[in-house]
Amino acid sequence: MSLTNSSLNGILQQLPDLCIAVLGDLFLDRYLDIDAALTEPSLETGLDAYQVTRVRSYPGAAGTVINNLAALGVGRIVPLAVIGDDGEGYELRQALGRLASVDAASIGTDPARRTPTYTKPMLCQTDAMPRELNRLDIKNRMALGAQSQRKLLIALEDAWIEADALLVLDQVSEPDCGVVTAQVRERLCELAEQTPRKIILADSRERIGLFQSVWSKPNARECRQATGSNDVREAAKALAQTTRRPVFCTRGEDGILIADPTGLEPALQEIAAFRVSGPIDPVGAGDSTSAGIACALAAGASLREAAAFGNLVASITIKQIGVTGSATPQQVRQRWSEIDS
Repeated sequence: MSLTNSSLNGILQQLPDLCIAVLGDLFLDRYLDIDAALTEPSLETGLDAYQVTRVRSYPGAAGTVINNLAALGVGRIVPLAVIGDDGEGYELRQALGRLASVDAASIGTDPARRTPTYTKPMLCQTDAMPRELNRLDIKNRMALGAQSQRKLLIALEDAWIEADALLVLDQVSEPDCGVVTAQVRERLCELAEQTPRKIILADSRERIGLFQSVWSKPNARECRQATGSNDVREAAKALAQTTRRPVFCTRGEDGILIADPTGLEPALQEIAAFRVSGPIDPVGAGDSTSAGIACALAAGASLREAAAFGNLVASITIKQIGVTGSATPQQVRQRWSEIDS
């Protein structure tokens, strides 16, 4: 087995001493809980007027990883991002402020941008699981300004000195419209080559193949897209040869495929997922996996142990319905005891 009681406890015990920086696109995840029984017709339009009884706000996108790192007990978390000078930005900072281990001083504000926001109406009915209605998205469709980019790079330099690991979350599909721009990718490559023993773990929806000299965590689609290979095993190996660093390719219920070009471990390893039963919500599962992998690697775990720890964390978060899940050390130990028994 990739994990043991000893290796699991070793990872969890080190987390309060770690500093992990997170560079990426911070979104606000806003959930609107709607009571279906209170729906009334609009006097103006005759359409149904849904009645919101509760608003829940969480850090989303890169914030989902931050939420997971905080829940796992990482001692200090440093977000590196740029958000808007708007109500959503205020709400996002409030949500981050509820996480005691987050040092939000390096989050920049740009009045020319909006704070990216996913608003998720959740229709709640008696004797039924909440159902998500059409999501309302606010995103930036213009390039990150030069001044904001300069400030971000300065913050990156400062965080790099203290961080035990750096997670990179490239959420925005449109090129250079998020914070992980071409110039930022270039600087990440330089930092990785200057300090190869310090881990940079990158996750990107559309551009994972453009990262150099950093560890990466694509899913199967992203891996194939980056390499042009339809065989996910060959794609993972090809991506690892390009980046010259290990690749953790996530495949849902099929677990994680590790490709390692360094020769220190087998070139290709498969780490099984932990099976779960009943309803699941996979939203945010990839981010919880990233958080688990980064934590384990920063704590000195092997590639196999890190992948298994990421799978373990994800097996907890996908059971949390209607919310972007997270896992505490107590939940991790409880879940492990169920698997190990």
